[in-house]
Amino acid sequence: MFRPTNPQRRAQTREEIKIDLLRRLKGCGKTFTFDETHDKNQPIDVFFQETHKGLVLFVIFYTQACRWMVCSGCTLPSTSSQKYVDTRAIMAQTRSIFQRPEVLARAKQIKKVIVSNQGSMLDQETFSTAALCHFVAKCIEHLPNMEVLTLESRPEYIEESELLLLAQALQDNETPATLEIAIGLEMFDKHKRNHMFRKGLSNDRLQDLAQQLARHEFRLKCYFMFKPILGMSNEEAIEDVRGAITYLGDLQHRMPGSSISIHLNPTYVGQGTPLKDAFDRGEYLPPRVEDLIQAIRHGEHHGIPIFVGLNDEGLAVAGGSFVRPGDETLIELIAEFNRTQDYRLFDNV
Repeated sequence: MFRPTNPQRRAQTREEIKIDLLRRLKGCGKTFTFDETHDKNQPIDVFFQETHKGLVLFVIFYTQACRWMVCSGCTLPSTSSQKYVDTRAIMAQTRSIFQRPEVLARAKQIKKVIVSNQGSMLDQETFSTAALCHFVAKCIEHLPNMEVLTLESRPEYIEESELLLLAQALQDNETPATLEIAIGLEMFDKHKRNHMFRKGLSNDRLQDLAQQLARHEFRLKCYFMFKPILGMSNEEAIEDVRGAITYLGDLQHRMPGSSISIHLNPTYVGQGTPLKDAFDRGEYLPPRVEDLIQAIRHGEHHGIPIFVGLNDEGLAVAGGSFVRPGDETLIELIAEFNRTQDYRLFDNV
């Protein structure tokens, strides 16, 4: 199994990182390619989400691809570069975000900003601290009512000194904002998570991170995927999510100062992944929306807010999305749940 980067090891050169990305891509059986045609001065995507806490701005930066790379079924690196994207280009992406008419028009409504680069925002080899501080400064300049800044990252790249630097800057906003770290667990079952999905993340590491964040009253968001591996039944997928909800609810209850939430993404079939081959052979079907609803209903009495991702980012192959004809009403219910956290919406499902 691939291992995470060891912070004590000699830092890789940019050329070594570039070569290692290709090695990992081939080593985990993925056949997609990186995107070298994207304008490096523009982010991959910028969009809004409606949540029970208000309007969210979601930003996906274009940078060098995730250095972990090997998670089964993940196609996100296909939207990133194999080559290094320098700090100046990333800062240009930030400036372009805050020049967009749709962002400026809703700037005062934005309560939360979630920032991704399809990998780890806190990996300083692919996203420098200088570029991150520049983004925070622009948020302070343009988003007076931002209450939370969420940064997606693998835990091994998280440095407490960098978090404290960012948190101090966020206090200068017109509305002082707090920091949230979002990590991908993807599955609750430890064996499936690490030996089948290849996540490389233990529960002990998760608990250490939760304690570290709770000491400073930073928030923790955990990403999960619904039915992300071969051989997993719909019933097993439901139970896996329920287990995650119970576990994180208990973890939050045990740790004073902690604030934990779940972001649950139903799996789609992406091009160039083992799931695509199995899908073509009829050995894998994306999850059903009604099963997704049965899973999230477990959260009603556990004090864990749940947001359900309904965007496949255009990466699903034909017929490989979790949304099927006739699901429109259920999708609308989930979207309303995201806005309200009202479980009564599902009473008749």
